Amino acid sequence: MNRVVLASGALAFAACLSPAVAANAPAKPAASAAPVQGMWDLRDLYPTSEAWTAAHDKVKAQANKLDSYKGTLGTSAYAMLKALSAISDVRKETARLAVYASLKGDEDVRIAANQERQQSAQQLATLVQEKTAWLVPEIIKTGSKKVLAFEAQSPELKKRFAFQLDNALRYAPHTLGLEAEGVIAAAGDVLAQPNAIYSQLANGELPRPEVTLSNGKKVKLDQAAYTEYRTASNRADRKKVFDTFWPSFKAFEGTFGATLTTQVLAEVLDAKVRHFPDSLADATFADNMPETVYRRLVSEANRNLPTLYRYLALRKKALGITDDLHYYDLYVPIFDLPNPPKFSVADSEKIALEVDAIYGPEYLSLLKKGFAGTWMNVYPHTGKANGAYMNGSAYDVHPYLLFNNHDDYGSLTTFVHEWGHAIHTLLTSANQPFENSNYSTFIAETASIGNEMLLNDYMVAHAKNDAEKLYYLGQGLELIRTTFFRQTMFAEFQLALHEAIEKGDTLSGAKMTDIYCGLLKKYYGDAKGAMKVDPAYCIEWAFIPHFYYGFYVYQYATSMAGAAQFADAIEHEGGPARDRYIAMLKAGGSDYPYTLYKKAGLDMASPAPYEALAKRMNRIMDQIDAIEAKKKK
Repeated sequence: MNRVVLASGALAFAACLSPAVAANAPAKPAASAAPVQGMWDLRDLYPTSEAWTAAHDKVKAQANKLDSYKGTLGTSAYAMLKALSAISDVRKETARLAVYASLKGDEDVRIAANQERQQSAQQLATLVQEKTAWLVPEIIKTGSKKVLAFEAQSPELKKRFAFQLDNALRYAPHTLGLEAEGVIAAAGDVLAQPNAIYSQLANGELPRPEVTLSNGKKVKLDQAAYTEYRTASNRADRKKVFDTFWPSFKAFEGTFGATLTTQVLAEVLDAKVRHFPDSLADATFADNMPETVYRRLVSEANRNLPTLYRYLALRKKALGITDDLHYYDLYVPIFDLPNPPKFSVADSEKIALEVDAIYGPEYLSLLKKGFAGTWMNVYPHTGKANGAYMNGSAYDVHPYLLFNNHDDYGSLTTFVHEWGHAIHTLLTSANQPFENSNYSTFIAETASIGNEMLLNDYMVAHAKNDAEKLYYLGQGLELIRTTFFRQTMFAEFQLALHEAIEKGDTLSGAKMTDIYCGLLKKYYGDAKGAMKVDPAYCIEWAFIPHFYYGFYVYQYATSMAGAAQFADAIEHEGGPARDRYIAMLKAGGSDYPYTLYKKAGLDMASPAPYEALAKRMNRIMDQIDAIEAKKKK
């Protein structure tokens, strides 16, 4: 996952000018020691934690002066450029400070000083929002006529800020008075608490049950262990993992329900005070994304559920299950190998270079540069944050990537996924000023999921035998199930929660479980005999952190549909499709994502991308059927 902080409402302009100054640092303390192998080098950001503190204090002083520019924007092109540049500089260094704090915190979540540094970074970001709350109202007051005249007078103003100024003017109907905007900005720390509380409970304080597997091994089921052992080939073991893991979440159903309800209430409140018809309109407005894209996604996923049911039938047959397929049967590889392939980090780098050669020499040169650097935190260790991500918010430095590598195919796919984000960031930074570098998640996920699809095609083509080919084809199906159908189900769940509040209904953990259970049964064909969904597992919604990121998850699914069209086009059309794709990545945040997609030849509000993805899934299943039929001859 790519960690991106997305702004909403009138604060979007402030965030687009986003993230403060590679500040002139004071005298530097002695640099920290070089990192051990497999660990990123944060000295590229700040040589020591003391240097971070010094930079933080300097930027905080600069941030406190940003409201001194209030009232100057409309006086001249020079004054507007000066004010916007000062704000942009502060935001750039604020982002750099936040990157260091976040990465340092994720190195070991048990170290209080690192968590406190993250709080300081968040407080600084809130301060910047407070000190620039006047910005969008003042741009709107200045008016488009004068803004365009200033841009004509100042080429630099136009180059760096034209898109953000246009975006700010779009917010006129949804921008409040100065006092109200200041209050909303000041509430930033409070509104961040549902996610903070969820993370503390789910990742730190939730009791971790222990399970004894069929081989006698005892495992404490934290989230990482659950993710690993739910793939057990022994069916009784994976059922035991599910039956042991989920009751700990169920015991806190009310608390998880309260935190998620608070998140939903905050988003509904923002829509209401900003005069949007509903929270979905509010969420999609920031990217100027037609609501029809969200609703098209949900309708197309539902229309293509028979393709998912075909996959479930194939899975049941391949696993040799003679009774009902159950929810705990979803994560075991559909085609197992006695000795599954292993991929070291060096192997992953080599394969990534071969897979991504299709993008051309410019892309490959950036990938090689990244591999040569110390940008990755690769291996699991005690206290390290779970999961994987790319953080590319330090514009003047380079991306950083976190992995928990297990030398398996899942680690390989994660590797090419996150490096897809990283190269996107490098292409954007090389071709856009900082102010246009904050690209949308819609584009970001296409850049990474497309890599996963190309990797899967590569692995199938280079498989040593039919057994290995089946293994990779099964992995390709799982990629589509989890990224398209599962994420769309999440999106439908989120929409249902928001619409419930907007209709005047109430929410609770128990009600969320009921809603989620209905969606699980629909998507996995419980009533049609495709799979049996045990109600005990319907607490799964409480496991998903993305519900605290606003209307976020649907972008994975739309991006995958876009990636399916791009992958097919690049593989079959070659250079022209590749060039359109790379041009889209280089565009960064210089235009609205829906527009960038259309320039590249995709309309995400049409059925075409989703049909391309369904065809891809059916094509993979056709390949499997052909191999299985060959076995019988």
